[in-house]
Amino acid sequence: MKALILAAGMGERLRPLTEVTPKPMLELGGHPLIHYPIAMLRRAGIIDVAINLHHLASVIQRGLGDGSRLGLHISYAPEPVLLGTGGPLNGLRNFLGGDTFVIANSDTILDLDLSAMIASHRDRAALATIALFRPANIDYYSRLEIDAAQKLRRMRLLMRRNPLRYDDYPRNLDAGVAATLSAFMYCGVIVAEPSILDLIPPKTPWSLMEGLFAPMVADARAVFGYVHTGYFRTMDDLKSYDALKAEFASSPPPKVAL
Repeated sequence: MKALILAAGMGERLRPLTEVTPKPMLELGGHPLIHYPIAMLRRAGIIDVAINLHHLASVIQRGLGDGSRLGLHISYAPEPVLLGTGGPLNGLRNFLGGDTFVIANSDTILDLDLSAMIASHRDRAALATIALFRPANIDYYSRLEIDAAQKLRRMRLLMRRNPLRYDDYPRNLDAGVAATLSAFMYCGVIVAEPSILDLIPPKTPWSLMEGLFAPMVADARAVFGYVHTGYFRTMDDLKSYDALKAEFASSPPPKVAL
């Protein structure tokens, strides 16, 4: 099995730090941030990894090399122009297209049992399984809504916070069905079948959620959630970075580091 780690973003909300260090290489708990998704993949036995690059790409390449020091085989997918969160899939069809694969964010830290998520994905004969988490401030995020069988029945992609406005997929869901659904946020990991690559937009840039998975949910395809109830952190801005550094200094979480 292979994986793609998304690492091309600009990290704008972490400026001025990200003017010299790309977000995936910012240190947390003695490790670059990207080491945490790498550790998650390695725990699941996944060592063939592609990483897309754009902002300060050479810093990431120098820091990770060919992956051998981390127990990986790393392939790099440079993006002279940003392709969006989904665009890397267009150029990686040959790399990813032979088997079930994983997509992981480079700025997410969680103690997800990826092997169990993959097993659940296969048991359900899913086309895609999306890791979900229930935050206290659910209205801050897009809402991914699942039924009792954890099938994704609606995605409500957040367009504006004040006042709240969503783009819904499907647009008109029966109110009785909607009332039975449970809302979560996406927490940075997806397991997918290679057949989804036949559904991706042909032209870049495009967004994973808006361009691929939300339309799949609207078409009632086999997209499931996998609810994660353990440790989950993401680093959005300078304030959250400072808070995470303090947290890791006082009580580093288990099962997230290399």
